[in-house]
Amino acid sequence: MGSTYDPRVEVQGDGPPVVLVPGMDGTGRLFYRQTPLLARSYRVATYALRDDATRMETLVADLASVIDSVALAGRPAIVVGESFGGALSLSLALARPERVEALVILNSFPYFAPQLRLRLAIHGLGILPWGAMPLVRRLTAFRMHSKHTHRDDVQRFLALTRQSTKAGYIGRLRILERYDVRHRLHDIRCPTLFLAAEQDHLVPSVPQARYMATRVSGSTVRVLNGHGHICLIAQSINLASVLADWLR
Repeated sequence: MGSTYDPRVEVQGDGPPVVLVPGMDGTGRLFYRQTPLLARSYRVATYALRDDATRMETLVADLASVIDSVALAGRPAIVVGESFGGALSLSLALARPERVEALVILNSFPYFAPQLRLRLAIHGLGILPWGAMPLVRRLTAFRMHSKHTHRDDVQRFLALTRQSTKAGYIGRLRILERYDVRHRLHDIRCPTLFLAAEQDHLVPSVPQARYMATRVSGSTVRVLNGHGHICLIAQSINLASVLADWLR
């Protein structure tokens, strides 16, 4: 990793290593509800994505280094990736399979379509004053959350995502312009769980999860009924219990 990169790795608990990979916000702070639950059974690491990355390979190297720093004795980790973090986690499993014990991919995709929508988002963010982004998030909250997410958690989401940067958002969107692992999904050999929110209005998570599961041998799909794209802040989701049920 470059000397100017500060991943802000935070570790809680003891046990098998679990690394939580953030989505487009890039901060890692939206795992606040799941981290203490997981820390009862695992050594859980959260971290921030670098904002100056222009290639997925850079983020893959960063994630591998985070695993190396929290997985004792060089053991592989359970890697949990949300949305953009799911794309990054899939890329890690393909590039560095020895670092991955198991994969959990939430509301993600092997390729972002349509690309026109992606280019429009990049252009729109480029001209949008970043100070207006909190208002945009507030106005689009109905697309990101569901009735399962308490209003206090929605407010916390709005507060935490203020820490995201414009450069980081645009950089990660540009990385998705070149991201496509559809043809390599069959190379993923580790146990893989695809989680998909039924009411995800940002990504077609359920069809994407089922598509990926048909190409990743031995993988499992679980649909989170009634949930939206930002679902790990909902009080009704316990990722530790989901992991325990699946791994058992």
